[in-house]
Amino acid sequence: MNIGDKVRLLHGNEEGVITKISSGGRIEIEIEDGFRIPAMRNEVVVVSASEKQYFGEGKSTETPILTGSQKTFADKNEGLFLCYLPINDKDHSIYLVNTSKRDYLVMISEVFGENCKTLLAGDLKAKSTKKVSEKSIVDFEDWPDLLAQFFPIHPRTEKTQPSFERKMKFKASAFFKSKGRAPILDKNGYVFSMSDQVKDIDIKKLNEELQADSNSSVPPQVYQRPAKEIDLHIEALTPDHSKMSNGEMVRLQMETFEKNLNYAIASGMDEISFIHGIGNGVLRKEIHKYLSQLENIKYFQDTQKSRFGYGATLVRIS
Repeated sequence: MNIGDKVRLLHGNEEGVITKISSGGRIEIEIEDGFRIPAMRNEVVVVSASEKQYFGEGKSTETPILTGSQKTFADKNEGLFLCYLPINDKDHSIYLVNTSKRDYLVMISEVFGENCKTLLAGDLKAKSTKKVSEKSIVDFEDWPDLLAQFFPIHPRTEKTQPSFERKMKFKASAFFKSKGRAPILDKNGYVFSMSDQVKDIDIKKLNEELQADSNSSVPPQVYQRPAKEIDLHIEALTPDHSKMSNGEMVRLQMETFEKNLNYAIASGMDEISFIHGIGNGVLRKEIHKYLSQLENIKYFQDTQKSRFGYGATLVRIS
């Protein structure tokens, strides 16, 4: 049983991908909706044997599977691809592949909030590849967002092709489904199309918008002050929860949490409590993970144990 294996809980209907293996037989599973739940190794069973067989040694006759539109390389034989190729059972090399007939200037960066680290900056020739970096699957859950920017090179006078960018935040449930054969490199790996679902870079428009914002005098927005205690139990949020999946319920609870936290910060509140219940601990963990990434939070802690046990979190706002 390894990171990336697809597993099913023996005492439940949830299926997901292993993202973390800890000592004592504990693992962490990312279910289909992107939320992560803890479990013991003896509580799950691997269900991805057929995928392992395909991804084994030797040349595959299958076409690669791409995320997003789920198009295969055969469906779109020209474009830009990001490929993660295994070095061993943990480490992977990251390659950028250009199967098109055009040269590009490219910049690949890791994004950490308002900061970034450039991994690659330079030209990428047509029908060529370039190594970007290396990553360990063991640290998958800590991988930062990846920002890829592409600027087409026009060697002669011709119709201008737009520059574009794509920002990627990998989820285990999607990443480990993207097994395929990397074009040009002709090796098995995890393959992602960078040419699908892209955002054009319009430098002129961006400058105009920034200039307009600096010259405008917009009155400050007034935010509604939320209650000091927010009940996130699904019964308190919607009467139709019986028709919702576990992932849909957690998503609604997180949206309610984020909205009320933002309102609390914007309206100048010093603290706010969220009642999330105990359950299997998924919602509490997602809330604590979200809070740990914010800079304007003094601290957060389990609160009111006499009333809620460990089913409530107090947030102190700086």
